[in-house]
Amino acid sequence: MSDFDCEVLIVGAGPAGMAAALAAAENEGQIRVIDDNPHPGGQIWRDGPQVALPEAARRYRQAMAARENIVLHSGCKLVAQCGANRLAYEDAEGCGVIRYQKLILCNGARELLLPFPGWTLPGVSGAGGLQAQIKQGLAIRGERVVIAGSGPLLLAVAKSVKQAGGEVVLVAEQAALRRLAAFAGGLWRWPPKLRQSFSLIQPHYRADSRVLAALGQERLTSVRVGNGGRESTVACDRLACGFGLVANIELAMLLGCRIAHDAVAVDYWQQTSQAQIYAAGECTGIGGSELALTTGAIAGYAATGQKAKAESLTAQRRRWRCFATSTAAAFALDERMSYLAKPQTLLCRCEDVTLEQVCHQPDWNTAKLSSRCGMGACQGKVCATAARHLLGWPLPPPRAPLTPVRTETLVALGRHCSDDDN
Repeated sequence: MSDFDCEVLIVGAGPAGMAAALAAAENEGQIRVIDDNPHPGGQIWRDGPQVALPEAARRYRQAMAARENIVLHSGCKLVAQCGANRLAYEDAEGCGVIRYQKLILCNGARELLLPFPGWTLPGVSGAGGLQAQIKQGLAIRGERVVIAGSGPLLLAVAKSVKQAGGEVVLVAEQAALRRLAAFAGGLWRWPPKLRQSFSLIQPHYRADSRVLAALGQERLTSVRVGNGGRESTVACDRLACGFGLVANIELAMLLGCRIAHDAVAVDYWQQTSQAQIYAAGECTGIGGSELALTTGAIAGYAATGQKAKAESLTAQRRRWRCFATSTAAAFALDERMSYLAKPQTLLCRCEDVTLEQVCHQPDWNTAKLSSRCGMGACQGKVCATAARHLLGWPLPPPRAPLTPVRTETLVALGRHCSDDDN
């Protein structure tokens, strides 16, 4: 095992984590950043063979690399708490424990995937999942792609598909046209977003539209789409769905941080209910890269006692929080989206558990006891989140390890954590 010590440990190397690291590093302490991706940037600045990183991403990566007191641990995941101010990790080479004085959680968010008939067919994926595959070199030239769900991510994915040579035949946005028009009409308050919107214009964008079913035998061949009171069938080779984002809060819950509105609750200084733990970015509420960069910097400054620098960014944070509130209101899911899944629709695709097998259970843990729901590769990241949205279950408490790990890691960490407790 390899153990490390640092003044500040930052979990996540997306925009919030990178901004937090650079801000904290100005205090000259030892900063460590841990991230499960091979390169920093998170999902929005994900690197790959088919990626031209934006200037901001390159600038942040170069600035981090230039700081001698920032150490980046890529391809590394946190798996458990191992005593006070100690977190256990696993990477390709082994495992160990990182001891910290202050912790900044920048865990980001993941897609909300809602089940519907046919959603497990080959050719159907998450919207962000398809974008990530394209960045990693997936060839989709000439393929017909339908993108469905809700939120600005749909248009960003459509742009990625077009740049990769795919044909976007439909972008089905569930939000009503009047809400979208009001949202677009208010973008003048955020000039960068207004300028960005012009690059995302999509002629096949349809409001008040939803995919009712994915059709095909061995593979996706078409989708059935509802638009208002009408239904139609659209031929396609791929369907990418995304119904918004949900904050990654499992680690924060494991550490005892207060959760509010399904996100990590923070105060004026981005401090959680645990005095030594701060949080920033999407895990504190979905808000976009600009808000993530701002809250990350505030957290980095505040965690290292640089309160004046943190204070100087609070007006900027307030501005981007207003944008986040406006976006959430415009793209709030219609209640009809909760009825896409039928009783025989698979809820847990890893273990083939249908919705009707668990819909009468009171919570997630009871559902797991009565079926194998959540026992597969995603460990409930997809199905538990969908079930909460569909069935109104309370947040399930996280358990260590937070993610599947090697047997030797469990043995080593069990021994190590037991020694620390004695």
